[in-house]
Amino acid sequence: MKAEIIAVGSELLLGQINNTNARYISAGLAELGISVHFHTVVGDNAGRLEDAIRIAESRADLLIFTGGLGPTKDDLTKETIARHAGTRLVYDDEALVSIRAWFERMGREMTDNNKKQALILEGAAVLQNHHGMAPGMLFSAGSRHYLLMPGPPKEMEPMFTVQAKPLLARLAGFTGPIASRVFRFYGIGEAELEHRLSDLLDNQTNPTLAPLASDGEVTIRATAKADTVEEAAGLLDGAEAEIRKIVGKYLYGYDDETLVSKAASLLIGNGLTISAAESLTAGLFMSELAEQPGISAALAGGVVTYTAEAKMEQLGIQRSLLDEKGVVSEETASAMAKAVREKFGTDIGVGLTGAAGPDPHDGKPGGTVWVAIATGNEVRTRELLLSGMRNTNRIRAVKSALHMLIGLIGDTAEGHK
Repeated sequence: MKAEIIAVGSELLLGQINNTNARYISAGLAELGISVHFHTVVGDNAGRLEDAIRIAESRADLLIFTGGLGPTKDDLTKETIARHAGTRLVYDDEALVSIRAWFERMGREMTDNNKKQALILEGAAVLQNHHGMAPGMLFSAGSRHYLLMPGPPKEMEPMFTVQAKPLLARLAGFTGPIASRVFRFYGIGEAELEHRLSDLLDNQTNPTLAPLASDGEVTIRATAKADTVEEAAGLLDGAEAEIRKIVGKYLYGYDDETLVSKAASLLIGNGLTISAAESLTAGLFMSELAEQPGISAALAGGVVTYTAEAKMEQLGIQRSLLDEKGVVSEETASAMAKAVREKFGTDIGVGLTGAAGPDPHDGKPGGTVWVAIATGNEVRTRELLLSGMRNTNRIRAVKSALHMLIGLIGDTAEGHK
């Protein structure tokens, strides 16, 4: 089965919002073995939308629409499809009751145009909207299928995952369980990862493997189809074992884990406390940790020492060290990590200093960063030579510090076994 995703909304063409729905749906369809060959974006114009539908029908069996199901005049997706398919729109009673109930709960008057949201294509399977008003629907005409879903991701994503995917799996001819596992890597680029795993990627059948790069990280989604849940899990375990043999040292987490959630979990789980002294990152490291639930058990505090004077006054770093080695140096980062650990009495101290860029700082080119992590027994350091924009370099410095922290705690726990 071949699919085309059509996002409807002039706001997408104007650059006011990103089309994250297409990425989300494509990932879900890949798990079902449904190929997506095209992404289309069209504005709120009935004529242009119908043109897009005709083109999509010439090259896809499954047309997936997001957006244009709301109450206003420019919400015209289902009206256009109904006219094109020669069918009519009818009210879905359950959706209409749900919409009226929402207005009653909010103490607001329900205007007539809001009833429009309860209209569906006659004969369509209805996907109830548990996070908004307009229902989705799956309409079939012969061998072609039309899936309509709302545009807001908070409504579309649960509707697609919980309700649409099982229907699409049956359309694609698969009724058994489908399981997926995301492997998360740091410290290796997408090209190198793909090169090292080329044999696995070239010969994949079941599970299928799909690499994806993000800022400084790479993920691989493995998807397995089987007759039972246990069999699917076994296939994923086998894929993981092969991946670990080749690039296991870069693997830090799974599924929805991130570097910061993994680091926070390890800190809390091992009863460790942490503090940080930040220069170029200006509190970003602590801010990232602070977003994690329960982190108050681990994060004691820290300081932002952006200038040399602040490093001396807040951390007691000697002027002679800064003059001799420089602010952007391994020695300064180490001194910051050790000093903040002592200042806050924590198990771990982190020091971050560098030239965020684009201009040089302290005689070092933009993107030069030193990260240090101090414990009672050692100080680990890492130099980064980054080439991104200023704030990108700051984010990557934080990610590198988190990755170092994960490795340190893991090594410590392994040593205590």
